[in-house]
Formats: sequence, C-alpha cells, structure tokens
Amino acid sequence: MKTPQAWSEYCKSLAPAIVMACSQVPATQGSTALTKAIGAALPEWKFRHALCHGGWYRLGGIVFADGERVADDIEAWTEERLDAVDQDAGALAEELLDQYGDKRLYATRLVGKTHYFVAPAGETADDFLQLEIEELQEMRAHRLFENDAHTLEELVAPDDLTPNLTPVGLPFYRLRRLQHLGAFVERMQQGKTDATPMQRFLNDWSDSSADSATRFANQWVIATREHQDRFGQPVLNARPMAAVEGEPPEFEAEGSMNGTALSAALQQFDRAVGYPMAWYFHMLATHAVPYWVAQTVVEDNLGDYAYLPEKDVAVVRKWLHTPYAVNT
Repeated sequence: MKTPQAWSEYCKSLAPAIVMACSQVPATQGSTALTKAIGAALPEWKFRHALCHGGWYRLGGIVFADGERVADDIEAWTEERLDAVDQDAGALAEELLDQYGDKRLYATRLVGKTHYFVAPAGETADDFLQLEIEELQEMRAHRLFENDAHTLEELVAPDDLTPNLTPVGLPFYRLRRLQHLGAFVERMQQGKTDATPMQRFLNDWSDSSADSATRFANQWVIATREHQDRFGQPVLNARPMAAVEGEPPEFEAEGSMNGTALSAALQQFDRAVGYPMAWYFHMLATHAVPYWVAQTVVEDNLGDYAYLPEKDVAVVRKWLHTPYAVNT
C-alpha cells in the first residue's frame, strides 16, 4: 500500500488529465457528460458521481455594468487601492470616480457546487480516491460603495446589502482536489494516541454489517479541510457527508419506543437508505436519528429483543462507552 506522500504524488500526476477533461466539457451538459469525460481521461480508474453539494460561493473580481473586467481578485485589488490611500475608503471612492467617471464598479462572486466522484482503490472502507470538481459561475453582485463602506470587508462582502445576482459568464468546471481518503485519514492520525473521530467512524463501518453489504464510498463522501496553525503546523479536519440528494429519510420513532416497534423503525430507515446499520451512521453524521436510540438498542439486546447482529450491538455499545461526534 502506498504511503500518504506516495498517494499525494500519484494524485498530482493525474491532475493534468482531469483539468483537460474539465476544460472540454461544458457545465451546461451536466454531471453525466463530466463523468464520461473523466472516465475517458483516466480509464484505469472507475470514477462515479457520488454527490453534488451546492449553496456556497467565494469572492470573485470587479467588473463594469457591461461585464468588462477590471480585476480578477476583488480582495487583492481593493486591499492594494486602500493601502495607496492610507485605508481611507472615502478617498478611494473619490479616486475611482476621477478615474472611471460615471462607470460603476461591481463586485462579483463565484457561485458554486462541488461534485464528488469516487473510485475504489482496494477493499477497505477508506481505500478509495475522491475527486472534487467545482461547478462555478461568476455572478455580478453589489455595486462598490453602494453602502457606507469604511473597511475592506464592508467593500468586498457587505452584510447590509442583498445582491441582485446577474450572470457574468457561463458556468464552468474546475478541479478542486483529488486525494486518497485513506492517506488523508492516516495523516490525521499521525502523532495521536487515540483514534480520531473520522478513524473511529471508518472502524465502526468495517466492524458492522454495513461493510459486507456495500462499499463505504457508495454511501459517503468525506469533506476535508487543511490549514496551518500559528506555528506553521498542518491542521487536518474531515467530516463524512451522506451521498444522498436532499435530506436523509425521516426516522419515524418516538423517545418511548423500544422492542418490536423500534426494530421496525430501524429496519424501515435502513431499507430507505439502502444498507444495514444506516441508522447508526446517520445518527453520528447527519442527526437524522436521535442519540437515545443507541441506548435503547443495547438495553433491548440485554432483554428480550435481540434484533441486531451481535457485531452491530458491539459497535453501538462501544460508542455508548466512549462517544464521539463527526458532524462538526
């Protein structure tokens, strides 16, 4: 098995082919066309589209009302211009009026969705490649100095303005990240004596009935983040996201329920999601199932209602003894 460093270098070697595929597929053709393009670019890997996660944006650039571009990076451009006038936003407004006259400047934002693709690399739960491709569209947002801005933040992303978003161009695809998830989780674990919550989530999957029913990557993707702390040391975070469109199914049980009725509710939830023990993993990651269920399941098993396999009861009992959370 490759080391985390070896996986990192390998994923970098695949990036040019993915970038080319992204440039050749219009985003208007949808994720099916993108999946085919990725398959053609990397035939040795069987990537499939697992999830589309939207509802986010990042800051863009600056344009005139007709779409003519002034700057690609609004933060860098505005910071540089403010520095030149000693952080005096009023002076900057007058300077821009002198420079551009009646031509109004608008901030843009990149409205995005993240498409997650997965491809198995081995048999263990975390042995897969995860590819993240962003679908972006630049939108014209607020007019600069439309509010009474005094700081960089108030200029580039004012809280008191609701922008009327107008497309500046067509949507497009951009490679965000390709990584081996097992290698990322291994890096998270380095230097730690206790298993991280993400590692425990994966261990629980491997120890439960879910592992023999379906691949982990068929049901979950992992949102990862990495930054440096003030000492320059890497800080890694990971959070599982259910590979379902919309919300998980509703768990139809009340706090007083146990025994046969609770067993039926668990089975109904598992069938709706598509694999055994789905209720447990959604309890941890999506809160679709309340925590009291775990306690009741173990109590039922100690009594007259042994409706779960023993290995699944052992997973739940271990969590009750040492709880962890993965949805933060």
